[in-house]
Amino acid sequence: MSEEQTLDTVRGWIDAALRVVVLTGAGISTDSGIPDFRGPNGLWTRNPTAEKLSTIQTYLADAQVRQAAWRGRLEDFAWTAEPNRGHHALVVLEQRDKLHALITQNVDELHQRAGNSARRVIEVHGTVRRSMCWDCGQRLPMEETLARVRAGEADPRCLMCGGILKSDTISFGQPLVPDVIDRAMAVAGQADLMLAVGSTLQVYPVAGSVEVAKDAGARVVILNDQPTPLDDLADQVLRGPIGEWLPYICRG
Repeated sequence: MSEEQTLDTVRGWIDAALRVVVLTGAGISTDSGIPDFRGPNGLWTRNPTAEKLSTIQTYLADAQVRQAAWRGRLEDFAWTAEPNRGHHALVVLEQRDKLHALITQNVDELHQRAGNSARRVIEVHGTVRRSMCWDCGQRLPMEETLARVRAGEADPRCLMCGGILKSDTISFGQPLVPDVIDRAMAVAGQADLMLAVGSTLQVYPVAGSVEVAKDAGARVVILNDQPTPLDDLADQVLRGPIGEWLPYICRG
């Protein structure tokens, strides 16, 4: 089967589907200038130490790590990134009333900024666009906290309780939010087509949503530039440019 025929087959599956559930990973945002983590040129592939410093235990225990993290947040790629063709393709899918839910491992909120409705997006790893207090749980727009860093606070503390602040994302060693994971698995079980885009499908439990969908009878399509551990489970694996192929298979 030619590349075009394969894409047309998947496009036909999407046209026939009633409840498409999409799982996105870092690969969908690389065209927006946000590097991935585990790809050949990923942040943690090139600098394994950075992954270790991302643990919640290290962050809470070491003020110097927190100070470095806040300096890094000032220059985070997410602040200048704009949604790309891949993100906009999933908006088209929602406009066609095909998108049942969008589970994302990303923390950049580019899906919402592209136009996907927040009620359909399930952020399993949180968002960089909020800060949160580790002690009292207060959440604020990240820009408010970054303004304090720009004003000279190297390690800003919660204005309510004095606790340690961090981005409202899930760090290594930090528990996932059970209700969020439960919702992701529930919508996966309701899918008649699961589309995994730009994810290495190595991080559990969210990668398990693909298996949940398959077990419930859904077709599974994986679009990623590298092999994943779940490729053998898929009805179709697409190994190509997300920014070109996703708009093609999602358009009406």
